[in-house]
Amino acid sequence: MPGRPAVPLPSLLLGPFAQPVKQAIAARVRAIFNDRARGEAPVARRTDGLFGPQAVAWRVHGDVTTMMVGGIAGLLLQMLHPAVLAGVWDHSSFRADMRGRLRRTARFIALTTYGGREEAEAAIARVRRIHEHVHGTLPDGTRYAASDPDLLAWVHVTEATSFLDAWIRYAEPGMPLPEQDRYFAEMARVAEALGADPIPHSRAEARRLLTTMRPQLRYDARTGEIARVLLTQPAPRPVAEPLQALAMQAAIDLLPGWARQMHGLHSPVLSRPLIRAGTLGVAQTLRWSFS
Repeated sequence: MPGRPAVPLPSLLLGPFAQPVKQAIAARVRAIFNDRARGEAPVARRTDGLFGPQAVAWRVHGDVTTMMVGGIAGLLLQMLHPAVLAGVWDHSSFRADMRGRLRRTARFIALTTYGGREEAEAAIARVRRIHEHVHGTLPDGTRYAASDPDLLAWVHVTEATSFLDAWIRYAEPGMPLPEQDRYFAEMARVAEALGADPIPHSRAEARRLLTTMRPQLRYDARTGEIARVLLTQPAPRPVAEPLQALAMQAAIDLLPGWARQMHGLHSPVLSRPLIRAGTLGVAQTLRWSFS
């Protein structure tokens, strides 16, 4: 039927419908990361914290999609260490509250990155107090403690590497190496405050630490159980199921090949372009909603 030509979607998004759509998307994302029942609100960005607007961490940690993908990949790496796995298995309600665990981790990162210095230091002190009570014995009889500097170093390097790798893949593919090194140097401040040792201060040091710790990694039935709970947790709303499934696939795709092999996970070559294109599309939409 003749008539006025259809308006392309980008034009609609720039028109009168844009603001309500943006606000609706942003509100749903904030609800995922802030527990209203606990009185949580988004962390305000302050210039008197550990970093500041010019920090690479402000850039990397401000992207919702890459932090989700990197966070999931980081957890999959962390649980390959038997002692880190035992801490979660013995002292966490991960089966019933995996989303709560992810939310608390996200809030810690937000507070240490964007909060004022007193907020950041309080968050670090709270985590250190929790670590003091997380200890036990591995199935082989080896003692473990969450405050062990080596374990904290593993958690730190896997987390920082995964966040940065997700940022580079889906936000800044041409990120210069000196900027990557700056990111690790900035994150070292938090790692040191938590008691980690050794701490990487550059991309090269992070790679060496990952390689050094690989002989300590294991995969067993408990690893598989925690990975299954992480990767199959229900989305907060049914409408978000496809997006969450995409984020999980993107996280698996982000893992180093050796880690995927240990988990028995696969990132098929034929579907990889679709996963990456879909994740990039989600990332761009979420950036638009917060712009």
